[in-house]
Amino acid sequence: MAHLKVALIQNCAEREVGPSVAEVESLVRVAAHNKAEFILLPEMVAMLEPDNAAVLKKCVPEAEDPALKTFRGLAVETGAWILVGSLLFKEPGKSRVVNRSLLVDPAGNITARYDKLHLFDVDVGDGQFYKESATVEPGERAVLAATPWGLLGLSICYDLRFAYLYRALAQAGAGMLAVPAAFTYATGKAHWHILARARAIETGSFVLAPNQCGTHAEGRKTWGHSLIVDPWGEIIADGGEEIGVIQATIDLDQVLEARRKIPALKHDRDFPAPGRPVLQSMAGE
Repeated sequence: MAHLKVALIQNCAEREVGPSVAEVESLVRVAAHNKAEFILLPEMVAMLEPDNAAVLKKCVPEAEDPALKTFRGLAVETGAWILVGSLLFKEPGKSRVVNRSLLVDPAGNITARYDKLHLFDVDVGDGQFYKESATVEPGERAVLAATPWGLLGLSICYDLRFAYLYRALAQAGAGMLAVPAAFTYATGKAHWHILARARAIETGSFVLAPNQCGTHAEGRKTWGHSLIVDPWGEIIADGGEEIGVIQATIDLDQVLEARRKIPALKHDRDFPAPGRPVLQSMAGE
């Protein structure tokens, strides 16, 4: 059987990189001490800055980012694969930053990059208005990442609401789906568990969803409850609402078993998009 020891980090990022990274460093070492082979970090793990102008001022190109340098060093130190859930980077010639997830191998090499496709422009009724597109340039492609345990489908936070992305990743061979997030408290309380379980069930995949938690700058709150969900939709581990680490040993043969029982990924059918309904008279000819 293909077993994998996974760990999900749950942190509360500050608006400055230094203290945020210091907290995550200690959590990664806890996970490594407990023999985790694959450690996943949340979205915007090193900085959660609510001020748009400050975001653009603070971000640097990927090659210069101090948090990424630290996380690559941690991969070498621990011998674990690390998914850096996401960091914000400046890109040459662009006025906005990218929200990028990076997979790092135990040699410290970046083996895959994914830029967030779906941007969080919403008013969820919690007193906060979110417009991610004001600072972030959306990605343009889905990404599958190779790991020693099989293919990993990459996504970030708001992507979780777009089922077609995960179906495409699973049909392309992903048995694990990564969903690093900074899900708001309001939307997380309402939808986080349901959506994570639904994506696992629909695709017959493990969902690995590290989420931020706690109260951040300017009163922004994230939901926590990092989740490890099996291909049958059962929650294996839940991080609750406190900073910490959740771990589990997953059996990747469960992916094959779930897809054997319900081979829905093979049952797609093409159909025309629906048009306007036709109103038929109930009267006689």
